[in-house]
Amino acid sequence: MSIFEKAKALLQLIRPELPISAGICVVVGQTIALGRFPTLTNLGLGFGLGLFLSSSAMIFNDLFDLEVDRINTPHKPIPSGKVTPTEAILFGVVTALIALLIAGWIAPLVLALSLVLWGLGFLYNWKLKASGLMGNLIVAINVAMTFILGGISVGEGGNPLVWIFGAIAFVFDLAEEIAGDAMDMEGDRKSGSQSLAILHGKRIALRISGALFVVMILLSLLPVVLGETSLAYILPIGLMDVAIVFFGIRLMKSRTHQEGYRAMRGLYLSATIGLVAFILSRFV
Repeated sequence: MSIFEKAKALLQLIRPELPISAGICVVVGQTIALGRFPTLTNLGLGFGLGLFLSSSAMIFNDLFDLEVDRINTPHKPIPSGKVTPTEAILFGVVTALIALLIAGWIAPLVLALSLVLWGLGFLYNWKLKASGLMGNLIVAINVAMTFILGGISVGEGGNPLVWIFGAIAFVFDLAEEIAGDAMDMEGDRKSGSQSLAILHGKRIALRISGALFVVMILLSLLPVVLGETSLAYILPIGLMDVAIVFFGIRLMKSRTHQEGYRAMRGLYLSATIGLVAFILSRFV
C-alpha cells in the first residue's frame, strides 16, 4: 500500500467531519466567551484541541467495534485491512497526546478537563456504548464540554453564555443520540444494547428526541432574553432553529431507516452551519 493510500485510510478512520465539528465548537465557545472573534493563536490552539481529542475518540471507537464492523461494515479501514489494529492504536495514542500537549500549552485547567473528557470517551467506547441512556449522556456531555473548553481556553470559562451554549449542545446531541439508537435498534438488539428504543419502542424514543429538540430551541432563545439582541446572533441561530424544526418533523415522520438518517444528517448539518455562520458573523 502506498503512503497516499495509507494516509487516506487513516483519514477515513477519524471520520474528519466529526473532529472538524468538535474543533469548530471549541472556537464557538471562545467566540461566545470573548464576545468577539478570538486571536488566530487562540483559534488555532482551540480548533486543534477539539480536532485531535475527537480524532482519538473516533479511532478507539472503531477499534472496540472491530468484531461488529467485520460483519456489518467490512469496508471500514480496520476490518478491511487498510489499517492494522496496531497502527490504529498508535494513531489513537498519537492524536490523544497531541491533544493533551495543546491542552497543557493553553492552561493546566484545560489539560485537566481534556484528560477527563478523553477518559470518558474511552470508557464509553470500551464499556458503555451498549448501556443505553448512560452512554447517550456521556457522548452529550463530551460534546457540550467542547464549548466550555473554548471559554476556559481564553480565560472566560465563567461566562454564562458559554454555559448556555454548552447546555444547547448537550440537549441537541442527546436528542440525536436517542434518535440514532431508534434508527439502529434492530442491530443494537443483537448486541444487547439497552437503548431507550429497545426498552420502550422506537416511537417513544423518537418522541423523547423530538421533545429534546424543542428544549434545545428554547435554550437558544435564552441569550436573547439575557440581552443578546444583535443580528450577528439572532439571524444565524434563528435560521438554525427553523432548519432544526423542519428536519425534526421529518425525523418524527420517518418510516424507514434511510429517511430517519437523512433527517438526522439534516439536523446535524443545520446545527454545524448555524454555528459556523455565527462565528463568521462575529468575524465580519
